[in-house]
Amino acid sequence: MTTDSNDANDGQQPGDIPPQASLIEYPSDFPIKVMGAMADGFAEAIVTLVQEFDPDFHAGKIEMRPSRNGNYLGLTVTVWVTSREQLDALYRALTSHPMVKVVL
Repeated sequence: MTTDSNDANDGQQPGDIPPQASLIEYPSDFPIKVMGAMADGFAEAIVTLVQEFDPDFHAGKIEMRPSRNGNYLGLTVTVWVTSREQLDALYRALTSHPMVKVVL
C-alpha cells in the first residue's frame, strides 16, 4: 500500500515547521530585520507594507542602521504578530518587495 505524500504531512511543504514545534508564542512583538539599498522612500515603503499586517505599526517602531559606506540601510521593524500565518505572509510580502535585498 502506498500513501500520498500530501496526506502524510497534512499539506505542509518540505522544510515546514509544524505549528506545535514553533518557538514563537503568539501574540507577541517580533523583530524583523529588513535590508535594502540606501534610497529615498525605502523606510516609508516598509512602514506602509508592515501596516498592512499590523495596523498599529508606526515609524517610531523602526531602528535604522546605515551600512559603513552608506550604500545600504538596515531596518529592524518590531511587529505585533498574532499568528504564524500572519508572520509568514509578512515575510513573503517583504521578501518580494522590489526595494528589499534581505529579510532576517
